Amino acid sequence: MKNIIILISCLITFGCQDVIEVDLPTEDPRLVIDALIRLEDMDNPSVLVQIRASLTSSFFEEVMPAQLQEITLTNTESGAILTLEESIPDTGVYENEWDLQELTQGELELKVEYDGQSYLAKTKFVPTVPLDSLEQGTTTLFGDDETEVIITFTDDAERDDYYLFDFDFGEYLVSEDEFYQGKRFQFSFFYDSNLEDDRLVTISILGIDQDFFNYMNQLIQQSGADNGPFSTPATTVRGNIINVTGTAEKDNFALGYFAICQTFSDTLLIKK
Repeated sequence: MKNIIILISCLITFGCQDVIEVDLPTEDPRLVIDALIRLEDMDNPSVLVQIRASLTSSFFEEVMPAQLQEITLTNTESGAILTLEESIPDTGVYENEWDLQELTQGELELKVEYDGQSYLAKTKFVPTVPLDSLEQGTTTLFGDDETEVIITFTDDAERDDYYLFDFDFGEYLVSEDEFYQGKRFQFSFFYDSNLEDDRLVTISILGIDQDFFNYMNQLIQQSGADNGPFSTPATTVRGNIINVTGTAEKDNFALGYFAICQTFSDTLLIKK
């Protein structure tokens, strides 16, 4: 959680004041679809699917929810279709209940209709492994203002795995099992500011595919920890949601990503 403070000093002498005008970059709003579906309770036969739609904004402007004409999920194997609705008006959150089996078996298609444009993304469910343990460490990297957490999990030897770790507060990390396949693996993550005493943090491990791994790796590097990779990106990183309206609209793509990930979460109470 890096806090960057910009100090602008103005020297006012004898009632004179210099006014500095800064031209900020602007561009047309772009559709953002946060379609990361986390499946945590695999014993429940139904799942509440939630997808968020918003529009990018210029500096100092509020991020606005997007009012979609239609948003659906289709299981191309079974032919089942789920239509999502905005349960609370003007929030940009579209949701509906669906059978767990429809989300975990076969290929899934996300279709979005917005402002006369059609968007499409495809994905498959990706499993993962549970966390073995979480504990607070005492090591620091650069100073005493860091908090270490130690994560342990055991990789599945039967497949090539890619992982997304969610450390709360918009902090993310990706990893692949190239060098620890089938082994018990332990690593440390450092929050780069002191967490207060008795602060409860939630840490999750998500199963992802290689394409989502590459996307998140790039997005984490470019977004920084302050904003988090699922807020409005500071730079344009293309996900898997493409504009299928026509060849003339190929550059009018949507930001965001569509993925269905098995997820295991645990909590850790930070003590000082």
